[in-house]
Amino acid sequence: MSNSSSVSEFLLLPFADTRELQLLHFRLFLGIYLAALLGNSLILTAVACHHRLHTPMYFFLLNLALLDLGCISTTLPKAMANALRDTRAISYEGCAAQVFFSVFFVGAEYSLLTVMSYDRYIAICKPLHYGSLVGSRACAQMAAAAWGSGFLNAVLHTATTFSLPLCQGNAVDQFFCEIPHILKLSCSDAYLREVGFIAFSFCLGAGCFLFIVVSYVQIFRAVLKIPSEQGLHKAFSTCLPHLAVVSLFVSTIMFACLKPPSISSLYLDFVVAVLYSVVPPADPSVVGLLRAEAEQVPMAATTVHRQQ
Repeated sequence: MSNSSSVSEFLLLPFADTRELQLLHFRLFLGIYLAALLGNSLILTAVACHHRLHTPMYFFLLNLALLDLGCISTTLPKAMANALRDTRAISYEGCAAQVFFSVFFVGAEYSLLTVMSYDRYIAICKPLHYGSLVGSRACAQMAAAAWGSGFLNAVLHTATTFSLPLCQGNAVDQFFCEIPHILKLSCSDAYLREVGFIAFSFCLGAGCFLFIVVSYVQIFRAVLKIPSEQGLHKAFSTCLPHLAVVSLFVSTIMFACLKPPSISSLYLDFVVAVLYSVVPPADPSVVGLLRAEAEQVPMAATTVHRQQ
C-alpha cells in the first residue's frame, strides 16, 4: 500500500451539482437510511426476543438483517455527511475501509441468500428431513461460511486494489469508494491481477446463482403439486419475496459488472450503485415477508409427500 502513499484522500462523486439538489438528495437518502435502520432493527428485535422465532429460517433472516444494516451503513452515512457539509473528500484509510466493508457485506449477503434458498428447498421439497438437515449446528456452520466467504473476499480485493500505484488523480466517479472506479486511477498493468480476482469472484457468484435457480426450479415443481389452495399460497408467500430480493440484488450487480463501456455514464453508474447497495437493505418489509406462514409450509409439503 506504500505505492499509493502519495494519495492522502479521494474525492467522491456528489449527489448533485447544485447546493439545493444536494440538500434534497440528503433528505431523501436520510429517509431511506432511517427506514432501513428501523425496519431491520425491528426484525432483529422480534427474532431475538421471541422464543418461537428461534427457528432456522428466522435465524438466517436475523443474519440477513445484520448484513443489510452493515451494507447500507458503509456507504450512505459518509455520502450524506459530504452532501450536508458540501464537500467530496474521504480519507485514504476511509476509502479502503469502505471498499473492505462494502465487499464484505455484499459478498456475505449473496452467500447467505444462497444458503436461504437451500433452506427453502429442504423445507418444501424434503420436509421430513428438515430437522436433521437444517439443525442448529448446520445453521451456525452455514451462516459462518457465508460471513467467512465475505471476509476472505473483502481481504483479497482490498489488499490487491490498494497495493496498486495510483497516478490518474484521486477523483472517484461514484458516491462511495467502488473497486472499478479506483482501478481507473491506476497507472500500472498490475491492475490486471485485481481484474482476475474480480473474474474469479464473478465465477463463484455465477455458481451460487445457478444453485439458487436449480433450487427454485425444484421448489416450484414441489409447490405446484400441493393440492390445497391455502398450502399453495403459503408456499409461494414464503419463497417469492426471497426470490424477488435475489433477483434485484443479482441483476443490478451483474449489470454493473457486465455493462459495455458504450452505455456507461456517471448517472447510470450512480443509479445502478443505489439499486444494489441501498435499495435491498432499505426494504426490510419485502425481506420480512419471508416469515409469513413459514412454519406451516413444511406441513403443506409433507401432505404432498404422504399422498405420493
